[in-house]
Amino acid sequence: MEHTSHDAGARDDRAARQAHGSPGGHSGHSSRSSRSSRSSHDGHSDHVGHRHGGVTWSTAAKATLHCLIGCAIGEILGMAIGTALMWGNVPTMILAITLAFLFGYSFTMFAVLRAGVDFRSAVKVALAADTVSIAVMELVDNGIIALVPGAMDAHLTDALFWSSLLGGFVVAFVVTTPVNKWLIGRGKGHAVVHAYH
Repeated sequence: MEHTSHDAGARDDRAARQAHGSPGGHSGHSSRSSRSSRSSHDGHSDHVGHRHGGVTWSTAAKATLHCLIGCAIGEILGMAIGTALMWGNVPTMILAITLAFLFGYSFTMFAVLRAGVDFRSAVKVALAADTVSIAVMELVDNGIIALVPGAMDAHLTDALFWSSLLGGFVVAFVVTTPVNKWLIGRGKGHAVVHAYH
């Protein structure tokens, strides 16, 4: 009598498991797999949201600093060459801006090429990542140099030459950082480089 009751109870338990899961007792595995899949998808969604939405000021500042280093090297080199050769203000500024873009793009291209990307694709990434950032930086920096009385005519040995140049970089960094934050938050600008990190 008790044995029959026990068998009936076991059959009921098996029937309940089969009704809520797959036959053969795999319902737990299926449930775990489903939870794992949902968790993975949620994690991916969070990553996408972070990339396009919640961009920190620290991320924007790092992107701007990366860009600023390349710009600074190119611009200082251009100003130094133009001043040393006693060129006029316009050709010196054109050389400085050209080299700023060249070095700015080169820094990004070097990082992307190290990730195994071909040269042509690396050029496209650099153009997409840095063009707006460098343009804003150069506009602000050269605008300040042009507005500081005597800065364009100062020589390499003059404190005014270096103070106006470096001061322009500081202001350019402050102005460009919010621009980069806005761009990265929309998956543009320096955000395109993140895929290769």
